[in-house]
Amino acid sequence: MKYFVTGATGFVGGVLVKKLREVGHEVNASVRSPEKAKDMQALGVKLFKGDVTDKESMREAMTAVDGVYHVAGWYKVGTRDKSGGARVNINGTRNVLELMQELNIPKGVYTSTLAIDSDTKGVLADENYHFTGEHLSEYDRTKAEAHKLANEFIKQGLPLVIVQPGLIYGPGDTSTVRVNLLDLLNGKLPMLPNQTGYCWAHVDDAVDGHILAMEKGKTGESYIICGEPFTALDAFTLAAKTANVKAPMTAPYQMMKALSVLVTPFDSLMPPTYTSEGLRVVSGVTYYGDNSKAKRELGFNPRPVSEGWAETVRHEMKLLGMQ
Repeated sequence: MKYFVTGATGFVGGVLVKKLREVGHEVNASVRSPEKAKDMQALGVKLFKGDVTDKESMREAMTAVDGVYHVAGWYKVGTRDKSGGARVNINGTRNVLELMQELNIPKGVYTSTLAIDSDTKGVLADENYHFTGEHLSEYDRTKAEAHKLANEFIKQGLPLVIVQPGLIYGPGDTSTVRVNLLDLLNGKLPMLPNQTGYCWAHVDDAVDGHILAMEKGKTGESYIICGEPFTALDAFTLAAKTANVKAPMTAPYQMMKALSVLVTPFDSLMPPTYTSEGLRVVSGVTYYGDNSKAKRELGFNPRPVSEGWAETVRHEMKLLGMQ
């Protein structure tokens, strides 16, 4: 099979193209700088200079492929410049799906997220969960708009499957999860809020969920491909135990919530983590999802956090020379 992948230089996209090539699939990828993607070229990925924000730049790479994986996304919380949210998540998704439509691509998988539901307030939301209210971040809002857009294309007959990962971790992560883990290992993570929770999935499992969606997913359906629910505090306590370092103390989430309001007038002066938005997304909220449908219909089987997260901690310890 021949696939086109967006976001191939990212955390999830990079693992995806590697797995696709390992089993013999041809892969085309649009990248902003082919010169900086030599590692993918070495895997046999055919690189095309392009970007999701420029529809025509992807046309050649997407022509005559058997399937499209639209993984690319803008993921920043607390940043001052939020324009990338609409430009990449919404308009970029429209560009990819319009091209799929124009080129009669047989099937596509779009990477949405559990974040479209923002705070589920402890509920394990399934694919039919309908969020109402104000989203916690611009990332949440723009991904929710992109999810709606994908469903509109599906109603028009586009053969698309939607996948919704939760928090994704593992070797090669560049998110704040890894930053916090490194801080913990270096003794610089003094506290974390209680109750804040996510559904944690190892990157290999999240990518397997994408591949299963392409191979077995029913067009027009959404599949939650998250891992098990775990609070951030419990995850980093486990990390501390694995690394034999001091565990972070518990901070009442109400304190973070109050701070998110107090710092609002000073957002332009604060680092992203400590802006009102940055604090809001860790103030006792839960980004929880129910992966039962993906398990039942796709055979999705993510490893437990106790296994995958501990393995990731040991990987970072080795890089730091702690083993």
